[in-house]
Amino acid sequence: MKPEIETSRKSTIISKLISTRIKLEELIELSPEEAAYWDKPGAVTNLPLKINTSYSRLIETHQKEGSVDGASPDPIRIQTVPTVHELNILPYETGDPLGEGYYTPETRLIHQYPDRILIKVTDRCAVYCRHCFRRSFAGGTAGDISASEIEHIADYLKGRPGVNEILLSGGDCLTLSDGKLASMMDSLADGQKERTFRLCTRIPVVAPSRITPELVSLLAVRKPVWVATQFNHPRELTFESRAAITRLLAGGIPVVNQAVLLRGVNDNVETLAELFTTLVAVGIKPYYLFQGDLAAGTSHLRVGLKRGLGIVKELRGRLSGLAMPVYAVDLPDGGGKMVLSEKDFLRDEPPEHSGGVGNPDGNAGSGGISGWRVFEGSDGRERFYPLENC
Repeated sequence: MKPEIETSRKSTIISKLISTRIKLEELIELSPEEAAYWDKPGAVTNLPLKINTSYSRLIETHQKEGSVDGASPDPIRIQTVPTVHELNILPYETGDPLGEGYYTPETRLIHQYPDRILIKVTDRCAVYCRHCFRRSFAGGTAGDISASEIEHIADYLKGRPGVNEILLSGGDCLTLSDGKLASMMDSLADGQKERTFRLCTRIPVVAPSRITPELVSLLAVRKPVWVATQFNHPRELTFESRAAITRLLAGGIPVVNQAVLLRGVNDNVETLAELFTTLVAVGIKPYYLFQGDLAAGTSHLRVGLKRGLGIVKELRGRLSGLAMPVYAVDLPDGGGKMVLSEKDFLRDEPPEHSGGVGNPDGNAGSGGISGWRVFEGSDGRERFYPLENC
């Protein structure tokens, strides 16, 4: 395919969106839980609905027998179509589940770890995933990063030579134009060739034609560059997404995957084993498998921590080290990333010992909590993560 045709197709795929109930109902018959979302106060102020044409083609448009709560058990649909359960906010859920606000010295900039920074370069995505942990930012009013904001961050970096990795996130950094992306990377690199860029993006999954030869070329001349994407289910590894990955790899851009453990999507050993082995075959290193963050309105998508540990234990017995990702969680309240195991935690506490948060009633789909697992955060403080019954 010629580059100019590829670029034109890119614009079409990202611009044709399902963003209203009317458009959604042209694609699927809503389940009772999906329909109830739109009938409840607060739905319009929640994370917007946004599914691009490319990814919507993967949604199964019919209901299946054996569905849960009347909804199709389609892993693509679960990730993209809101249900009324999103409006159930638990006491321990928050709009900033990672505590990024504690580490924001400049607008858009998160500097939690000494050797790397993260920049929220836009609040836009090609698809808004219902499990998004930045759902209070994504789809909002911030828009793309401004030239002034880039300048302030570049000035911040000049006094910090120890920062050797820059994560471009959002939203999705690859919704930016090629020109804006290249200009921003040049400003932030400031001639320091040892600085690595990590592009955090779902574009290879949801809008793979965005990975054009031109985009790969501009990234290749700005190496070291890594792409960290998020395939959560084997069905997302389509012919188009594999072709996008091949283009990146052919340009010398390594690709890693950061999957999220999601209830009804990939919370079983067979699905994850297929996902990770297929990723390796495509040339992607499974990097992380993340435990669900405590983002507001996402309890129905989280997998209980103890069940997650059991799944991972079985996976370790089946997969090679190359195919096995690190199971981790970003601890609440700015506690940092923690590798999860059956041994590496301080202690378990009963539900009433929660740091002021009680056992919630009406926790949709999870049946409440059996207690709290206590971890030591990166700052030495204790952090509580719920042991949800799901």
